[in-house]
Amino acid sequence: MQEVATAKSHKILFLNTLAFTVCFAAWMFNGVLVTFLVDNQVFDWGPVQIGWLMGIPVLTGSIFRLPAGMLTDKFGGKPIYGTLLVLCAIPMFLLSKADSFNTFALCSFGFGLAGVSFSIGIAFTSVWYPRNRQGTALGIFGAGNAGAALTTLLAPTLLNKLTDHGANIEGWRQLPVYYAIMLATMGVIFFIFSENKKPKTHGKSFVQMLTPLKDIKVWRFGLYYFLVFGCFVAFSQWLVPYFVNVYYLPLVTAGIFAAMFSLPSGVIRALGGWMSDKFGGRSVMYWVLGASVLLSFLVIIPKMDIYSPGRGVMATRGGTVTEVTPDSVTVDGKSYSLNRRPESLKNFDDQMLILPSKQAWQESVVEVGQTVKKKELLAKGVTRIFFQANVWIFAVFVILLGSVWGIGKAAVYKLIPDYFPEEVGVVGGMVGVLGGLGGFVCPIIFGYLLEGTGLWTSCWMFMFALSLVCLIWMHLTIQSMMREKHPDDMQRIEKDKLTLFENDREEAEDVKIKTEKLGKEFN
Repeated sequence: MQEVATAKSHKILFLNTLAFTVCFAAWMFNGVLVTFLVDNQVFDWGPVQIGWLMGIPVLTGSIFRLPAGMLTDKFGGKPIYGTLLVLCAIPMFLLSKADSFNTFALCSFGFGLAGVSFSIGIAFTSVWYPRNRQGTALGIFGAGNAGAALTTLLAPTLLNKLTDHGANIEGWRQLPVYYAIMLATMGVIFFIFSENKKPKTHGKSFVQMLTPLKDIKVWRFGLYYFLVFGCFVAFSQWLVPYFVNVYYLPLVTAGIFAAMFSLPSGVIRALGGWMSDKFGGRSVMYWVLGASVLLSFLVIIPKMDIYSPGRGVMATRGGTVTEVTPDSVTVDGKSYSLNRRPESLKNFDDQMLILPSKQAWQESVVEVGQTVKKKELLAKGVTRIFFQANVWIFAVFVILLGSVWGIGKAAVYKLIPDYFPEEVGVVGGMVGVLGGLGGFVCPIIFGYLLEGTGLWTSCWMFMFALSLVCLIWMHLTIQSMMREKHPDDMQRIEKDKLTLFENDREEAEDVKIKTEKLGKEFN
């Protein structure tokens, strides 16, 4: 970690961010390519095989983040980052020759290593900046997450052009070649223009480097990152089928909405880094987790259309039904008014509805000539409760949530150099592993929740619960740390709270006595 940022620091940050953007675009490559190949019946893969091909790169790029971070701390970022870029280009190129599930899976395992670029870049960026600039620098680097959105937006268009819109379907094989060239070129650029730098702890053995992992803070930060990064990666892919199935949107439109979620989340990470430097990572995380709880809760309620028995109409006296119309029922000259079935019933979903809406009407259950008794039901009541879960409002909430998570990603990695200034590679690598595993595990959890509940919003229920657990754990930990480091201040705060409570109770007793006294005088 340097004492002052220099022009060389900014150059390394630029190269790291550019390389991370390229790697992240390659890491998310299968999400677009596999979907295209299955939709065009190039390969007859089922849902399980598709899930594995999308998940293998995410898993590979997650589980190897820790050793990549350790290697970066040991040997510096230049040889590790440059080698990674060149190595990932090889299986990416071989993907263009793949003709079976097994070869696809093997190549995906190889280029999935591009995901470890995150822990390499975090460690290599950190050593070039002072402590008070860590949040901003790492936030700017993390904006390379936008590579996922670039693949989502550009790769489908490239595939259409390369295949002449399906006329030459084998043209898809050129796209992995382009990605391989992009990775290899970036690797060469990195070797030529970057400069190596190691942290002070680079002389430690690998066993000694693992010592910080005994600290519970590492795993707590990992849980935060599981939420803000892992769930971000998961929803980058899950939102496409979500929009298609819940809102019946075309696949292209659903992809645009998903990109609107992922692109701001990646770019705003730089803002999150600046905020973490200015206000502190802990304060920012309070806002991030609180907002995540609130926004997840707001999208929990599913789109629904419920019919329920409502207020009916009963005869006030016995008699014979003489007339039945949509607006009334007549019994021996006495007319009972009915609420007519609304004409707008079928067009309800075409309106812009923010809050749950209700319609109520009555339908006759008797016929002309029928004899009825007093209190007998003449018309049943029907109540329709409709919640549109408007797609535009939902999209705004989802984009806000993605942006909040983007700020949170920077805040988590601001906390790491604050607590582990010379072990950023190891700790950042472990936190990255847990976050990356979130991207692999969460879609599986979402699938089981959907199957078990039948509700697409069950994924948001999981997000609400996970956000709440993170918030409560952080708050309890901070309270414990405050009691440990500032026992006198915490005792004074607790005493002030108790005094305030006692004063409030005494005031309440006074009000009660005065109220009782006034009551007696009034009586």
